[in-house]
This record gives sequence, structure tokens and C-alpha cells, in this order.
Amino acid sequence: MTCSRLTSACLPSLWIDRAIIHTPWLLPADASAHGPGLDHHLLLNLWIALALLVLAHLILLIGLLARRHSEPTQLWRIEYLPLAALALLFASLTLKAERLWASSRYTGASPTALQVEVTGVQFAWYFRYPGPDATFGLTRPSLVAPGEGNPLGLDPSDPHSADDEITSQLVLPANREVDLRLRAQDVIHGFSIPEMRLKQNAVPGQTIHLHFTPTNPGTYAILCTQLCGLGHYRMNATLLILPPDQFATWLAAHQKAAP
Repeated sequence: MTCSRLTSACLPSLWIDRAIIHTPWLLPADASAHGPGLDHHLLLNLWIALALLVLAHLILLIGLLARRHSEPTQLWRIEYLPLAALALLFASLTLKAERLWASSRYTGASPTALQVEVTGVQFAWYFRYPGPDATFGLTRPSLVAPGEGNPLGLDPSDPHSADDEITSQLVLPANREVDLRLRAQDVIHGFSIPEMRLKQNAVPGQTIHLHFTPTNPGTYAILCTQLCGLGHYRMNATLLILPPDQFATWLAAHQKAAP
């Protein structure tokens, strides 16, 4: 079937979840524990912006009429009080947004969180699991050799590297906190999973932690939101969320296959 226009039958092949069409406000389907708080704050900002648009025109109209019948010294109630109220409103919204943003970055993940390393490189995402020893092996830039099966430059002399598992698909268990370590080998890449309400730049020379809890099993698109070169358009991957028992089976199978 050829899709001549964007219809619901064509959406899956275009990396667009059907839930986007049926979700209010056209937001992507929410599949993370922290998502409802972010969505609520976003919609609150939109409603407030709409209310302020109406209020601003009312204040303008009242101010124009009041100047004809009132002394200028009496206009502070119309001009300065709303300005002070707006300043307090925007300050409270900013503080709330800052807390929501920091809750997945600076508060720290649980000690039981699953550790996964995410590395962006032109033009692919790689995901590394630490293996049974729960410790990531050393990597060296001089050892990076994608053509030889070592895209991250794992150091074979480090015993912790032997059981590390590197995949091109991010597989996670549902309802368990995950601590992602974001890295980049070459340029800045934008790690984004809309359904998980995640968006964070991966910066060369830095390791940035990002933790969240996926809730809904399924397959989701992982995108790069920073223009990182000519192949930026094809820099994507998939996130597969599995029930805990299925994830344990998947992890055990990959650990057995590790060198």
C-alpha cells in the first residue's frame, strides 16, 4: 500500500505511535512514572497563557477607559498590581518546572536502579550493560573500532570489560528505575524519547546521568534532536520495554552470549 497522505494506517511506518492521534492535546502517549507531572505542568502553562491573553486585553481596555475619568495616581491598581501578580505567578511556575527537571537529574537514582550506559556517535546509539559484575569496564578512545566489533573502545585488559554487553537497541524492564549514563564520542547528540518525557544532550567529555521509571511495555523511538552531521536524519534507535520476567530472560540470554 502506498501512503499518499498521513493517515492512521501509515503512522507506524513513520515512527509515530497511534496513541499520539488519540491523546488529548496531541501529546505523545505517556509511558513513564514522571510523565504525568510534566504533562500537567505543561497544560497548566498553556491554560494560564490563554487566561493571560484575555486578561491583558481586559486590562488594556480598562486602562484606556480609566484614563478618561480617573487621576493618574489612581491607576496603580490597574497597572502595578497585575504586574506584581504576574511576577509572582511566573516565579512559581519557574520553580515548579525547575523541580520537575531536576528530579530526573540531580536528586540521584535509587541504589537498586538498573545501570545502562548510552553513547551517541555519528550516526548511531550504542547501549552498554555492565554484566553480572555490575561494573562497567574501562574504555579507551584509541581502541574504538566499530568495524572490529568494538564501537565503544572496550579495554580487553580490564577484567570488568569481559561481561559488558553492547547492543544497538535499548531494552529495559517495566516499573523499575533506570539510571542512564549519557556520553558522546564526537559531537553533541540530543537523546530524546518523547513517550518517556526524556530529552537530554550527550556532550563529548562528559557523563550525564538521567534516571526514570518506564511503566508501559512496548516499543518506542529513540531520536537525536541535535543536528550532528549529514547523517543526522538516520540517527535513531528503538526502546523496548518488557515485563520484568521477560527482561530477566532477555538479560540472561545476552549475558550467556557475552565473551
